[in-house]
Amino acid sequence: MNTGASVDELGRDEVRRDTYLIDSDTSGIQLQLRRRRRSDMCEPSSCNTLLLMHGATFPSESLFDVPVDGASFMDVLAMAGFDVWAVDARGYGGSTRPVEMSAPDDANPPLTPARVAARDLASAVEYILDENAIERLNLVAMSWGGSVAGIYASQHGEYIEKLVLVAPLWLSSRPLRIDAGQPLTAWRSVNVDAFREAWLTGVPIEQHEALLPPGWFEQWAAVTNATDLDAPESGTIRAPGGAIQDTREHWLAGRPLYDPGAITAPVLLVHAEWDQDVRLDMMQDLFSRLDNASYRRWIEIGSGTHMILMEPGRWQAFDAIIAFLREPTRGA
Repeated sequence: MNTGASVDELGRDEVRRDTYLIDSDTSGIQLQLRRRRRSDMCEPSSCNTLLLMHGATFPSESLFDVPVDGASFMDVLAMAGFDVWAVDARGYGGSTRPVEMSAPDDANPPLTPARVAARDLASAVEYILDENAIERLNLVAMSWGGSVAGIYASQHGEYIEKLVLVAPLWLSSRPLRIDAGQPLTAWRSVNVDAFREAWLTGVPIEQHEALLPPGWFEQWAAVTNATDLDAPESGTIRAPGGAIQDTREHWLAGRPLYDPGAITAPVLLVHAEWDQDVRLDMMQDLFSRLDNASYRRWIEIGSGTHMILMEPGRWQAFDAIIAFLREPTRGA
């Protein structure tokens, strides 16, 4: 099955879209949940329910729900028969911005490190399990979200059906782009329009237009900018600084945030060859440590970057993820 179908074939109009605000474990902090499912979907189950966890900089709508070429990742998953949820950790997207994000960026310690985001993820899981009356769900996470999901899955494996990690951050012996050595701050300002250059870093120049067809980046940037209309400067969004602290104090310091060996659910790793944020050696090391997963798989995609889920080659990631989630769970 090639899920790189046109919007007409996908039937995006048949996808039901809901948004929820749920309580976190902190008074005054609410978390936004996005939900996508077919209008004619059958009763949800542990096998067909999944939760998406975003990365360090962009919220769930920006990474998972921009309909480039007519359909988003969430749309495709929903049309494949899944009940698809996505959570924004505190300080991101539609979730509550801590009051510290209204103060100067250097006035407070870094906000929303992975261990705090893992608590928000736990709140989302608890809500979805109760809402769908199920015991487990599938968890799909990207980049720094892999740190958050790894913490949760290593501690609460009883609630995880399967785990998918797309370009997950891991230990690195070399500098990582996310941490340029800047002072640690409560939050950081991200220039969305300038992100095109970072997106295309490492991509052969003759492949730039094929990787980002006309209009795709502009559509993504418009949606992304709209996720933080209260940002101090036009064309920017705010992101909590905790992910930078995680990188500096854990991934660059040889101190993993979680033990991959404690994850027992089936695991799929997805990576693309031009990824400048997560290198092949990082993926290989993480894969080797997932030795207690009931089974594990690693998909490497050519001609793609860290943002593979929004590039023309994304159908390869979509197909691999959907096939993995649909197959019967097997023992080791």
